[in-house]
Amino acid sequence: MDYFVIIISAIFVSNIVLTQFLGICPFLGVSTRISTSIGMGGAVLFVMTLATMTTWIFQYYILIPYGLEFMQTIVFILVIAALVQMVEIMLKKVSPALYQALGIFLPLITTNCAVLGVAILTMQKHFNLLEGVVFSISTAIGYTMALVIFAGIREHLDIIEVPKGMRGIPIALVTAGILAMAFMGFTGMVK
Repeated sequence: MDYFVIIISAIFVSNIVLTQFLGICPFLGVSTRISTSIGMGGAVLFVMTLATMTTWIFQYYILIPYGLEFMQTIVFILVIAALVQMVEIMLKKVSPALYQALGIFLPLITTNCAVLGVAILTMQKHFNLLEGVVFSISTAIGYTMALVIFAGIREHLDIIEVPKGMRGIPIALVTAGILAMAFMGFTGMVK
């Protein structure tokens, strides 16, 4: 498969959060500041890439040869949980400020359906290992881009006057919906 198509598709056309609506919890929770969004995006990039590589190896060297494909989801979740624990330990040591800023949302990467979704989509699309890695990195870039754009909009919303009934989560949800519709424009017209 053409790597350019994988990259453009994963970042813009099939953006994991804005067109497939996976990973919405961290998207809404962490996207209050650009700096936090970039940190979360980096953590998701790291976990998503390692998870895709590890799950691909598990799928093709353990699950398929031994006829255990039915265990795919459970194995993938366990791999992702272990990787997130590793990231959490590393962040706590390397960047305590970012670790504190991400708070509860860092462990939520374990249950972030975007990470699991990419691992499963890699198998469903029959990507080889390199295509899977390119797909996961591109998806994480798209995820980070969506987080940063949304955080920038939310920071701007903090300094303008928003009607009282729309402050906080209501305006965030409306903004997220409009942003998602804008990204749906990348998919083009389907006949």
